[in-house]
Amino acid sequence: MTQEVVKNYNRNQIGQFAMSPEKQKALAIKNSLVQFTGTESYHKFSILSKLVITDGVKYLCDKASAYWLMDLIASYQPKCQKDEMLRDMQFWTITVNGSQAVVKCERDTNDVAFSQKIGYTDFPLDEIKLYCQNGVILLPSEY
Repeated sequence: MTQEVVKNYNRNQIGQFAMSPEKQKALAIKNSLVQFTGTESYHKFSILSKLVITDGVKYLCDKASAYWLMDLIASYQPKCQKDEMLRDMQFWTITVNGSQAVVKCERDTNDVAFSQKIGYTDFPLDEIKLYCQNGVILLPSEY
């Protein structure tokens, strides 16, 4: 191959694997979340809620502008307290499809207590799971 062909080939290969800024942001967040195992502090995120979040969830909220997700989880707590299986432990998942999402709360695997469609979101991750245990919202790796 001539050097010119090699240069063009390399440009095409780089272009194939180039990620959009949104995908780069999502990948950076996802890669950073794995470092959170346990927490050093609990953080209040709203004066309207008794819930607290861990260091990992605070990082997620800061980097993904996701405090709205904490508010959504907090808004369901009165309903959760009426369900004996959700009082102490809840499993939350947000699944994003394009600019829409579904947030669901499960009692256990495949036992959905309720879900909510989100008409528009710019949440950068395709999916993330969170736990809410005894008033603390945490990442699965912090459990």
